[in-house]
Amino acid sequence: MSDLLITESFLSIQGEGKLTGIPSYFIRAGGCNLRCAWCDTPYASWNPEGVRVSVDHLVAQAAASGARHAVLTGGEPMIFDAVTPLAAALRERGMHITLETAGTVYRDLPCDLMSISPKLASSTPREGDPRDPGGVWRLRHEARRIDPDTIARLIRTYPYRQLKFVVTGPHDLPEIDALLTRLPAVDPGDVLLMPEGVTPPAPRFRQWLAGECIRRGWRYCPRLHIDLFGNRRGT
Repeated sequence: MSDLLITESFLSIQGEGKLTGIPSYFIRAGGCNLRCAWCDTPYASWNPEGVRVSVDHLVAQAAASGARHAVLTGGEPMIFDAVTPLAAALRERGMHITLETAGTVYRDLPCDLMSISPKLASSTPREGDPRDPGGVWRLRHEARRIDPDTIARLIRTYPYRQLKFVVTGPHDLPEIDALLTRLPAVDPGDVLLMPEGVTPPAPRFRQWLAGECIRRGWRYCPRLHIDLFGNRRGT
């Protein structure tokens, strides 16, 4: 198909990862194969919203924004066939492309920064979550959330990448360590730890997480858009 369900598209500042602070045009696809308990864009995952938009129209909007960087995000953009021609068309317009994915689906497409965010056990919906009557998504999410083989394939295909982990507490770190032992060698500078939440983290938590990054040679990943705009759509 040559169109996608688009929840929102907008010009803003990249708030996360290696390109933090760079003006970027965001294209957010509606739909996801996971259901993170703490998802900060539930309107693109738990209850996907949006309208179908052609690839040509999306590319024209991105080019008209004046941004040199495009971010394809979701939801999970890799589940949509049209993301490949979209990335190719953006590349033809000379745009730098970041693809944000949980790393459960593989595609070979034009991408300048593959941003992989593996979902840890803390992402699984809790039993009794009112959004998940019967616990169907709890089981489905837990079965799908980590796919080391797919993550490894993405790492091998895309030399410029980042592994961005949402951290809720110290219990997440052993799981990150264990996953990294199952993947091809990753430069410590490609591993990013980001506090979970839609508000600025408490100073004590931020300092603890920064200390772990210093000790391990990893990167601390702030959420600049939250600091600048708060938890608002279109930012």
